[in-house]
Amino acid sequence: MDRGFLSMGVPSHAAAKVANAESAEGLSDAQIMLRVKGGDDSAFEYLVQKYRRPMLSFMYRMAHNSAVAEDLAQEVFLRVYRSREKYEASAKFTTWLYRIASNLAVNHARDTRHQRPENTVSLDEPDQESGLTMDLPDNSPTAEEAIVRRERLAAIRQRVEALPERQKMALIMHKYQQMDYRQIAEVLKLSESAIKSLLFRAYETLRVQLKEFV
Repeated sequence: MDRGFLSMGVPSHAAAKVANAESAEGLSDAQIMLRVKGGDDSAFEYLVQKYRRPMLSFMYRMAHNSAVAEDLAQEVFLRVYRSREKYEASAKFTTWLYRIASNLAVNHARDTRHQRPENTVSLDEPDQESGLTMDLPDNSPTAEEAIVRRERLAAIRQRVEALPERQKMALIMHKYQQMDYRQIAEVLKLSESAIKSLLFRAYETLRVQLKEFV
């Protein structure tokens, strides 16, 4: 399996092959992963296509470096592929996928703790770091507004990065991956009440530290 598959994208004919006979839309991700286990590489390519963007987004939120995020996302899918023969559909595919991603992200954070993260912020990204919206009249901010926004996003990123590891992981899954308490609990192997507590503390910390930007 070529390590460059993530950046290359997925051929449309490969995704279409999965849809033959039984539509892929009628199959769960676990069922499609069982096809991967059975040797259907086109089923794997379908899953890569489906989860490529969520994985890149998750890893970028964790690493704050686009090149590193792409490498980590590729490594997630490589580990999925290499582990295909051991896969059991006892849990949701996304739970298994995010456990692999979470372990990689934590290990990367531990290994690069003293490295300076990438500081660039794309103005094309939605301004949703804290769930707040900017009162801008259109999509063309003035130079001053752009500077304020960059400062705001940088401050939010810094505060999120400073959160305890589990709080940060839970917050990213909840806010940016749209995962509910139960899904996050399954990924992190914690109770739902523990996840609620982690998220409450994380959001409260950010609310207090970022109130000057509200």
